[in-house]
Amino acid sequence: MNAPLRKRVVLLGSTGSIGCSTLKVASELPDEIEIIALAACGNIDKLAAQARATGVRHVALYDATKEAKLRALLPTGVKIHLGAEGLLELATLAAADIVLIAIVGTAGLHPALAAIEAGKDLAIASKEILVMAGEIITTAARRRGVKLLPVDSEHNAIFQCLDGHCGGVDEVTRLILTASGGPFRTLPADQIPHVTLAQALKHPTWEMGPKITIDSATLFNKGLEMIEARWLFGIGMERIDVVVHPQSIIHSMVEFSDGSVLAQLSRTDMCFPIQYALTWPRRVKGGLRPLDFPALAKLEFEAPRRADFPALDLARRAGLAGGTLPAVYNAANEVAVDAFRAGKISFPGIWQCVAAAMDAHPLQPSSTLESVVAADRQARDTAAAFVA
Repeated sequence: MNAPLRKRVVLLGSTGSIGCSTLKVASELPDEIEIIALAACGNIDKLAAQARATGVRHVALYDATKEAKLRALLPTGVKIHLGAEGLLELATLAAADIVLIAIVGTAGLHPALAAIEAGKDLAIASKEILVMAGEIITTAARRRGVKLLPVDSEHNAIFQCLDGHCGGVDEVTRLILTASGGPFRTLPADQIPHVTLAQALKHPTWEMGPKITIDSATLFNKGLEMIEARWLFGIGMERIDVVVHPQSIIHSMVEFSDGSVLAQLSRTDMCFPIQYALTWPRRVKGGLRPLDFPALAKLEFEAPRRADFPALDLARRAGLAGGTLPAVYNAANEVAVDAFRAGKISFPGIWQCVAAAMDAHPLQPSSTLESVVAADRQARDTAAAFVA
């Protein structure tokens, strides 16, 4: 019996939560996954420690001003790639089989496209890549014959439910994304304007960074996922739905034309989707624990409170309109979340800011990265004026 081929992985965004979970998965599966390059924005202490632990020969540092300090921390012989150009160099390394992008913001767009053009499979953990440039990325992936592998738990769940399905999306009636509902699932509507930052940062089931935790509280995270799913699975926005599932055990579902529904279940641990994305099309035994069904007690479902949390309807509007409007939705939300964290706007001010930016935007086709980046910049300016 032949030994399995080990995937050689470039990890962009290694010091964030997804990056650290990826390294944990790789350490538990050394015969399956080899990390060959790491990239981070500016956390040189953690990046250097990761480089020493993995033995990589290439690291990229987005903040070029810290190069000398990083060099002093790295083993001899490790090459440092700098800035945006450094990310592109890592994304196109000849030795790589797959590039996992976990970079927050627009910095991952050009490396993602470069990796695809270099014939690398792409594991996507950064929402901005498909929300802002879904048409560009998916078109390029089809043309180059590379695979887009979702790392988000919801999209990874749908990918698993569809994997091996021969009928294609024509037999799919709905993609059903599950949402925990966040910390304010049962909060009375009249108390929503008084939500504090500390309250918004207390997620009931997941441990995540502050931006995505607040996005979960507003349901913007789920709105972004709706737009991502539209591109990942080539399905119309009208067939993408959201249901609140507080236990976060079912990560998403697919409903087929015969009324059957397939669901993917696992513990709330991002290592599950990361492992599946990096070992696909195989399933391997790692360090992950299976579910204890008797201990689950119950699985609950309810409709999202769309009137109280308008992020889902704004996402559907952006996804249906297409073009550059999804980029506006994403960019304005980032500005609004920063303003909320700084105490400049209220919790409902987040979706009010996004709605204002979308209303002000002259819709353009998203046929080039330049048009997408320009829309992103314009939306940030509009949102910044709103929160000032």
